Amino acid sequence: MHALLEPRRESRLGIREVDAGHTDLGQSELRSPGANLREQRRTVEVVSTSHPQILGIPLQVERRHWHGEEDCAATAARIAARVSAGHAGANAFITLEGPLGAGKTTFVRHLLRALGVKGRIKSPTYAVVETYELPGPIVVSHFDFYRFSDPREFLDAGLREIFERPGLKLAEWPSHAQAVLPPCDLSIELEICGEDEREVTLTALTPTGQGLLA
Repeated sequence: MHALLEPRRESRLGIREVDAGHTDLGQSELRSPGANLREQRRTVEVVSTSHPQILGIPLQVERRHWHGEEDCAATAARIAARVSAGHAGANAFITLEGPLGAGKTTFVRHLLRALGVKGRIKSPTYAVVETYELPGPIVVSHFDFYRFSDPREFLDAGLREIFERPGLKLAEWPSHAQAVLPPCDLSIELEICGEDEREVTLTALTPTGQGLLA
């Protein structure tokens, strides 16, 4: 996916976006649900399908409809619980796809919070990667390849070494470094379908990814 606009220049589409240059991601791209939260929770749609383990064929696909940020946080917490429980997710590679303002960084923020990260969660838009060491031990590396114009930048920045070490890897805009990235375990695609609503597709491409969705 190739972005046409730089961060903070895209039309807001009625969405409160995270300032990519801000070091404290305290603001959200998704607004919280309204007062009828219980009704919204009941209408979250989940459709799961399983496939044989064939190279290039998803093992499991799960589709969800987020009505607001609480649904985003709930999905992140569920995946974080699988990582913390030691279901192979501590060494998983998760990619996040979607247009600017879709909620990729918001999801990562909720995932990191659920894993126990305290204090500021910095955006890696300019630094490319931010690393967090958690009890367990779990090492989490959060990448943002939005500004990559040449996949060779991945090699020049020494990021291959990070992928060769154990740890949970989370990558936004993976298509900008697709030629040099290893295959992911879990792909999360976000589609804007309203001011606060998102259509979300979670695709497990390996047994590790499938374990994160269990």
